[in-house]
Amino acid sequence: MSENIVRVERDGPVAIVTMNRPDALNALSRALRAELVKVFTELAKDDAVRAAVLTGEGRAFTAGVDLKEAGQTGFALGADGGEIDLSKGLAAFPWPIIGAINGFAITGGFELALMCDVLLASENAKFADTHARVGIVPGWGLSQKLPRMIGMSRAKELSFTGNFLDAETAERWGLVNRVYKADALVPAAIKMAHEMASCDAVLLRKYKALIDDGFATTFGDAMKMEVKRSAEHAQSVTADSVEQARKAVTERGRGQNG
Repeated sequence: MSENIVRVERDGPVAIVTMNRPDALNALSRALRAELVKVFTELAKDDAVRAAVLTGEGRAFTAGVDLKEAGQTGFALGADGGEIDLSKGLAAFPWPIIGAINGFAITGGFELALMCDVLLASENAKFADTHARVGIVPGWGLSQKLPRMIGMSRAKELSFTGNFLDAETAERWGLVNRVYKADALVPAAIKMAHEMASCDAVLLRKYKALIDDGFATTFGDAMKMEVKRSAEHAQSVTADSVEQARKAVTERGRGQNG
């Protein structure tokens, strides 16, 4: 894996993936997109990985598609299944991805943030959707995901004005789970990733797929899907395994409340 435009570090079962074009505000050039897809494809095949943290170096998470490059090569997003299709590449990663939004997350960068399972932000984070101002129709899911996360009216406000959303408001609106001091953001994201990675691996993978698959369909069909998959999984569960898990959960709870 490249140590240049994408840096990958390991902390046990957690992979920390850092976009590393700080001088360009981590703008999503074709090369950076291709490397991110490659990195998450390789991490998905790594049996030691159970969660990932995605962040950016410098002042930005990412300022979005590299407009200078796109002006010369076009705005192809890789939706045809190519090597630069971030949406497909990250969706194929079966474990939780925590987005540690350290700074600007603009337009395509906003969309990349929304590909993560959980968003944490530094006090310096700022979100903006400038598709309508740049003259591009979103193609990585922002128009559908954002209204479902923060409500239709708020999403339209952001998308139709192109205004910035600060970290505090993003937390209040439910876009990010928590806001941290800049130097505490990535450690907090890694800590949460470890907590997720400590769950039963089979269940963690199945649970992420269940939530994501259900999100993509109607509520009624999603409920039926849950019942079906619950019944299928129950066949592999024994009374002894449930009892052992219960004891572990109880002990963990005591530790958290102690």
